[in-house]
Amino acid sequence: MRKFFLSSAAISTLILAAACSEPQAPADGVANKDGYVQTQEANEDAPMTDNILLAEWVGPYSGVPAFDQMELAALKPALELGMAKNLAEIDEIANNPDAPTFENTIVAMERTGRDLGRVFSYWGIWSSNMSSPEFRAIQGEMAPKLSEFGSKITQNAALFARVRAVYEGEEMKALRPDQQRLTLLTYDGFARNGATLDGPAKERYAAINQSLAKLHTDFGNNVLADEEGYVTYISKEQLGGLPESFVQASAAAAKSRDHEGEYAITNTRSSMSPFLTFSTERDVREIVWRTYYSRGDNADSHDNNAIIAEILNLRNERVHLLGYDNYAQWRLENRMSKTPERALELMEAVWPAAIARVKEEVSDMQAIADVQGAGITIAPWDYRFYAEKVRVAKYDLNSDEVKQYLQLDKLRGALFFVAGELFGFDFAPVPSGSVPVFHEDVSVWEVTNRETGAHVGLWYLDPYARPGKRSGAWATTYRSYENFDGKKTVLGSNNSNFIKGAPGEAVLISWDDAQTLFHEFGHALHYFSSKVDYPTLNGGVRDYTEFQSQLLERWLSTDEVINKFLIHHETGEPIPAELVAKIKAAATFNQGFSTTEYLASALVDMRYHTTDPAGLDVDAFERSTLATLNMPAELPMRHRSPHFGHIFSGEGYSAGYYGYMWADVLTADAAEAFAEAPGGFYDKALAKKLVDNLFSIRNAVDPADAYRAFRGRDARIEALMRDRGFPVTTENGE
Repeated sequence: MRKFFLSSAAISTLILAAACSEPQAPADGVANKDGYVQTQEANEDAPMTDNILLAEWVGPYSGVPAFDQMELAALKPALELGMAKNLAEIDEIANNPDAPTFENTIVAMERTGRDLGRVFSYWGIWSSNMSSPEFRAIQGEMAPKLSEFGSKITQNAALFARVRAVYEGEEMKALRPDQQRLTLLTYDGFARNGATLDGPAKERYAAINQSLAKLHTDFGNNVLADEEGYVTYISKEQLGGLPESFVQASAAAAKSRDHEGEYAITNTRSSMSPFLTFSTERDVREIVWRTYYSRGDNADSHDNNAIIAEILNLRNERVHLLGYDNYAQWRLENRMSKTPERALELMEAVWPAAIARVKEEVSDMQAIADVQGAGITIAPWDYRFYAEKVRVAKYDLNSDEVKQYLQLDKLRGALFFVAGELFGFDFAPVPSGSVPVFHEDVSVWEVTNRETGAHVGLWYLDPYARPGKRSGAWATTYRSYENFDGKKTVLGSNNSNFIKGAPGEAVLISWDDAQTLFHEFGHALHYFSSKVDYPTLNGGVRDYTEFQSQLLERWLSTDEVINKFLIHHETGEPIPAELVAKIKAAATFNQGFSTTEYLASALVDMRYHTTDPAGLDVDAFERSTLATLNMPAELPMRHRSPHFGHIFSGEGYSAGYYGYMWADVLTADAAEAFAEAPGGFYDKALAKKLVDNLFSIRNAVDPADAYRAFRGRDARIEALMRDRGFPVTTENGE
């Protein structure tokens, strides 16, 4: 949960990285940051518990955050006090006169930063769920100072010397495998982040981190400003084709913004995507499309192009100080892919099939437009609209018809059902008012072990969009599992941006949004399944951590979920078998679009981080890279550079957006294992192997070894190609 020995860049990533509307999520927890502190002498006598953000958590369930008492005025003092204590803890370890051991160095570090970790649980709420101009001012002021704090730890020569002594010493051989991995990860966190540097290089490394911390913050806040500031209002006469549920939600969104009588299309994917799918107003579709894909790119005070160029140059300079050729080489060294070349090899193997499928999809759409006499050539703002018409024509499948059976509350029940069947978890709502929440929309459940009844943790759900909440969907923890100083249970959270309907109305979501709901819950199950002893081992390898969540999406389309939880919101009737058959027949429909828009972003990300960024023109680079790839003109990359928060709001996914596809190879391969099992997707023996080898161990085992323990071999790309309905041309077993 803490890992304060990480570089300031890695720390800031966990706070500032923006998760987007497709499944993705920040890494485990929100308790890491980069930081500044007042002098230790000035703070050491200050009562820590006078500040609610620093105070020990009290109440039921081993203590919970005081979300109902958090005050922004307390944030800056809490940061300063918390970091002062954290630095004092680190100095005590570094200056220990006893010889370095695993216990007095590595384990001692695992105990540090508790107070600061609590502060950053609140920080994460203000940053992601309840942002405001006042918070952003504090965030902008503190980001470079927080980076200075992180550098004081990673550049503590005495501390690194102790870590290195344990890592290279004889004791290492006698440690348990998980303790060896903890030591490796601790050493790696220093060695890869400037601890080996001396003199001016060391000082420059720290200065770069401070600059990047501010730039990452500015980038994310600029995107959020454009999401809040650009809303398209339409009249009743412009509602053609829109489902009634969307109309009601848009009316409510307009009313909340003092535009009663109009209909608000907000600048988020959850609003943009259904509008582009169903609206018959082509001119308004273009406006909504351009508004969404121009976030951070409006040549105004929130424009991100210059920030991107500066970020890339600083990242490149920093890794050169460490002796790497480019940023991607440094970033991928400890990922599953190991090198940029291997990551590119995977993406480039799939890319030709993806754009070939786009050509087929566009041809089908153009044919329908021509028959209808539309007199148009398919443009990006037409893709979703005509894809829906093709879906109806080819499969007699209307996505709005499916949506009538996808009630948010029922799907939440489906999540709990799957968690019970596979993981042995039960979910029960906590008594109202017994657990503080930060907004009235947030609800809380207790998670227990079905077999023993033991408490596992709490699950917080914040499902609805609102001003100040960043777009997309994500999962995080306020407290991760650990068991080395007494057991600590999990406080996990899922966050979405569904459009809240009128009072008493069912909240209906799309099939894609339902998959995202399952995806993010997969992250939560990963948290709740943890059996690791040490906090750091709750982390993960970026191109692996999405695998568990992507895999859970597959249970949405299982018969058990469909038959029990897909219920019509008005009639209460279960979804008809013939409609289910259509859904399954169309499982690979529109894979050209979804694969290409994603891969385009991943490939541009990798090109940014393997190219010399000196003199980079961001807009020209994006256009030329896409042209070189023969990017179809009819659709954009999923995240254009000026709002690509995954890679520019922090460093969690930088040179790593490919990781979703790397994880998808694992997902497709593992899904085939379940499909082939005697009990199918609810096979008890295979579910136990899944939990034991891929969920409960978190980062205590190398991911490649963990997957082999589950599957008996490495994952194969052919499974991914079959899964997406693409041609399989090789059987190389890679």
